[in-house]
Amino acid sequence: MAQQDTDQQSRPSVDSVVSGEQLIKEYTRGNTGLFSSGSTPTVKALNGVSAGVKRGEVVGIAGPSGSGKSTLLHLLSGLDVPTAGTLTLAGEDIATLSSRQRAKLRLEHVGIVFQRFHLLDALSARANVALPLVERGRTKQDRRKKAESLLRAVGLTERATHKPGQLSGGEQQRVAIARALVTDPSVVIADEPTGELDSETSEQVLDLLVDVADEQAVVLASHDQQALAVCDRVINLRDGRRIEDD
Repeated sequence: MAQQDTDQQSRPSVDSVVSGEQLIKEYTRGNTGLFSSGSTPTVKALNGVSAGVKRGEVVGIAGPSGSGKSTLLHLLSGLDVPTAGTLTLAGEDIATLSSRQRAKLRLEHVGIVFQRFHLLDALSARANVALPLVERGRTKQDRRKKAESLLRAVGLTERATHKPGQLSGGEQQRVAIARALVTDPSVVIADEPTGELDSETSEQVLDLLVDVADEQAVVLASHDQQALAVCDRVINLRDGRRIEDD
């Protein structure tokens, strides 16, 4: 059972792979006609959240819809930058990097498992897994070898040449996890990794993520108690703030 994180604003460890301190993220909401003054209001999706993840940890992010889970995931993965606060990924201050530099940092250090898989329908499972290595300039032989190794690790050797439409939801999720691991990232970010899966397949996927954490850091956001139960710690959010476990 997961040990719930009850420290409302604990400082991230200095040896965290990714860490954020007092993170604030505001979004500008366009004028919808509801504001007679014509002003442009802002929405504070995160309000002073601190969080850190070390290598070897599985950390969960929990909270109701609108609590800030997705926003925190986007920040920790380097897909977005905070409005205020400090965010460090693999020793780099995210706010000081250009979008191109952030993309390079993500490619080198972050593996992302999207809720909707985001596999390319025209490519085989093996080609989908190998795709991030194309951007890294790896040879075709190296890409194939690495992709086949990971597909073997997730139990999909016999499905390597199948396209996403020929795979079950659970198989597609395992392909997505293999793709997230292909660059040997420092941290794996998973958004609702079991949201589309039955309980048996969910257990298999969670076992994979726990195995990953032997070498890397894993962050997963979920409403699923089965998923949160495998986490070493759970960061609870509500209305953009980190709260104590209920």
